[in-house]
Amino acid sequence: MNPRIDSLHAYPFERLAALTAGSVPPAALAHIAMSIGEPKHAPPAFVLEALRTHLDALGSYPTTAGLPALRDAAARWLERRFTLPAQAVDAATMVLPVNGTREALFAFVQACVDPGRPAIVAMPNPFYQIYEGATLLAGATPHYLDTTAANGYVPDLGAVPADVWRDVQLLIVCSPGNPTGTVLTRAWLEQALELAERHDFIVAADECYADLWLDEAAPPPSLLEAARARGHDRYQRCIVFHSLSKRSSVPGLRSGFVAGDPALLRAFLRYRTYHGCAMPVPTQHASIAAWRDDAHAAANRALYREKYARVVPILAPVLDVAAPAGGFYLWPDVHGDDAAFARGLFAEQHVSVLPGSYLARAAHGVNPGAGRVRISLVPDLDTCVEAAWRLRRFVESR
Repeated sequence: MNPRIDSLHAYPFERLAALTAGSVPPAALAHIAMSIGEPKHAPPAFVLEALRTHLDALGSYPTTAGLPALRDAAARWLERRFTLPAQAVDAATMVLPVNGTREALFAFVQACVDPGRPAIVAMPNPFYQIYEGATLLAGATPHYLDTTAANGYVPDLGAVPADVWRDVQLLIVCSPGNPTGTVLTRAWLEQALELAERHDFIVAADECYADLWLDEAAPPPSLLEAARARGHDRYQRCIVFHSLSKRSSVPGLRSGFVAGDPALLRAFLRYRTYHGCAMPVPTQHASIAAWRDDAHAAANRALYREKYARVVPILAPVLDVAAPAGGFYLWPDVHGDDAAFARGLFAEQHVSVLPGSYLARAAHGVNPGAGRVRISLVPDLDTCVEAAWRLRRFVESR
């Protein structure tokens, strides 16, 4: 077996299961799961109908590059969503369908890391665990960029030593962030690209929460916008990852796409041809319907906005909590041991949240997730409100 497998850390949800093993919550309280970011809103009916209509296409192998209509739907959505010029995204060379961002992020790191020279992959800390796992299995070294309350949960690129930038092959960013919900500004993204040009590395932006934001007048920008602002209309050194899981509440569809630099996508397509991960044709047709429609995404966003409006006032008197700029997580400071907090909450109130320390590493002496928990506002509104009251009762009883 690949010895690098032994370098992988236990996945956060495995650790959470072990943490709560043996706990016996009150039988009268139904379990409320707020630990995993799995959207629970009803999928759009027209997306499901498109899936059913094309089930007969299961009788043929899909191509890795996907249907031209799917690549076109994704390209046009990028232009609408991020106010790019018409035809600024070439569907034939700048878009590639993938089976969700998780699969694509892992695969892209394997495809782009050159193990023949020193390889560092820089990433936010806390982070989506795939970033780290993919890096380790590719034979590269993670460099963690701490995001804390002190820096507004924005990685401090200026604090990275020059000798680290020298060996960085890939910088992964996430906006809106998981778990912090922070939105990176276009100026920050431009700074990242300036560093990429200076030190010869790729910037990969995980934008899977890009259609979930709090202020309707301030949608999160894309790395593609920053590239064009720097005069790179071919999105040199850039790749962005998008998914329907959060935008359209269809996590089981496993559908997304990557877009950006045609040279990167040409090599990635070759890798994926051997990887054997083409998207099933019925899924592609359902995805075409989803990417062509923006109304359902706006309605979905409004549901999360309502949850924040109802939940935050319940928790604010007892926790240091605020609605983030994007995403669907709360990231409160629990002023103590986050694992003990999560274990106690489950045992006493039958509510699952994820300890923040499980999402981060103590790379610079302090684990930036310690003392916080991630709360996923994915259940329906009434369930989220019920969970908030249970959380409040738990904190008040401590």
